[in-house]
Amino acid sequence: MGNIAIVTDSTSDLPGNIYEGYDLSVVPLSVVFGGKTYLDDGIDIKEDDFYKMMEASVEMPKAAQPTPGDFINIYSKLTQQGKEIISIHISRKLSGTLNYAELAARQFEKGKIEVMDSEVVHMSCGFMALKAAKMAAEGNKKEDIIKELSSFRNKINAFFVPKSLDNLIKGGRINKIKGKLATLLEVKPILTLKDGEVALYKNARKWELVKKELLNSMESIIKDSKKLTVSIGDVANSEDADDMEKNIKERFNPFQIIRVKIGIVVGSHLGIGGLGITFFEE
Repeated sequence: MGNIAIVTDSTSDLPGNIYEGYDLSVVPLSVVFGGKTYLDDGIDIKEDDFYKMMEASVEMPKAAQPTPGDFINIYSKLTQQGKEIISIHISRKLSGTLNYAELAARQFEKGKIEVMDSEVVHMSCGFMALKAAKMAAEGNKKEDIIKELSSFRNKINAFFVPKSLDNLIKGGRINKIKGKLATLLEVKPILTLKDGEVALYKNARKWELVKKELLNSMESIIKDSKKLTVSIGDVANSEDADDMEKNIKERFNPFQIIRVKIGIVVGSHLGIGGLGITFFEE
């Protein structure tokens, strides 16, 4: 192990088996739902169990970021081990998590903790954290890791497809008028991340067509599939995720495919049945 530890948050949706063995810690966000608070990352409730409750309710779950104290606890533990820290988090425009991480970092010796706005969410942030952890394990310096992450972020592409727009509208992630219009017209948006926010990439008509358009959109971006890593995430929709995995294998034969569960914070906004496809070439 090197002397640099990586911290991220649970909205990265990074599976534990992927970063096992690396010096990478995950601070969970939480969701308030049905009068109870549930920690993300499968800590208090399994994702599938949460989504069953969400599907049966008209209530919109509310996400809550970690407190500064939560960050101070993990930062204290790591600095006491003699570690320097790179803390990589969900876009500032999507959550207050980064603000609290910065507030906590100011309680420690200057230069010990570098807090970074990933400007993304879900596995885009997860892949950045994993990249940092691998570089740290190889003995790279903190400033070199941060410089590489800024470049690596530009290689990552992400598409999100909600099966329903209800939660995105309720959560304020999509314009209500456009959202209602899309619902009436049966238009399914393919969303992406741009300048730290959720943005429209393109529209497709109906669900089956949107999955085909996802593959076409990937093909327009991918240059060398032998270097391609893809993550496929779903919100209680393993059937469509299986279908996407099969089609991605047949069409691109990528170097690696990773299946992930979309955590309850991101999943609360994307909604039941949503898919998330994240990919990069390296």
